[in-house]
Parts: sequence; structure tokens; C-alpha cells
Amino acid sequence: MSKQNYNLLLADDDEDDCAFFKEALDELLLPVSLVTVNDGVQLMDFLAHNATNNLPDILFLDLNMPRKSGHECLNEIRAKEELKDLPVIIFSTSLDNEIVDLMYKRGATYYIRKPAEFSKLKKVIENALTTASENNFKQPVREDFILQP
Repeated sequence: MSKQNYNLLLADDDEDDCAFFKEALDELLLPVSLVTVNDGVQLMDFLAHNATNNLPDILFLDLNMPRKSGHECLNEIRAKEELKDLPVIIFSTSLDNEIVDLMYKRGATYYIRKPAEFSKLKKVIENALTTASENNFKQPVREDFILQP
């Protein structure tokens, strides 16, 4: 990773998943800071408030959240001029091919299935940050869209 420090945003309603994500980042000793929001409404409010000068470098987006789903948030993000280039990595328990294809078509940068094991979570987060950085935070070809631990 070439940048000094990455500002990450995690949108996930599961408190345990948020805690594991933060713990994995802490153990990886990566140069990152993490902000979490717990639903889609909070996410869109956060992005609107920070759109002019303080957007995160990468958004990790859960699909199944209350009040506004990750699907709805991704659509809104890609529709707004000031947010359309924000790298969005889908971070979901589902790995349904139709959903993966839909997220690809809607412009998500990468797709990660949440691993059950902590060691795999650390690996997939590190892989996501390294791969996204090496690819200049652009969407890859469909075959490389799903990141594995």
C-alpha cells in the first residue's frame, strides 16, 4: 500500500462483526483508521456530511442492514456525483451469484464474503486493502471481483 494512512468506513449493523473487523485491523498493524456506522441511514448521513472534504478511502458495506439496505446505499452512492468514485467493498455473509453479479453491475469495487474464522478475516481485510490499492481502487474484471482470504 502506497498511502501513509487509510481512512476506512465500515457500515454494518452486527456489533460482533464490527468488533471483529476492528480487532483484525488492530492485529494487522496496518496504517488505517476506522469509523463504523450501524445502518444505511447513518451511512448516507455520514457520507453527505463528509462528501466535500473528508470521504473515507474505502467503504466496507454490509448488504443486510436496517432502515436502508446496502443495496439501496450502493445505488445512492453511485448516483451522486460527489460519491460515485468512492471505493465500495461489499462485506456480506451471502455469496449468492445473482447478488454478486448485481453488486458488480451496480459498481461495487470488490466483494467479500464474511469469513467465520478470525484468521481468515485478517487475511481477507489485508488482501482487500492491498489489492484495492494496487488496482488504484478501480473495479477489476468480474473474475477478480470476489476477494478470498
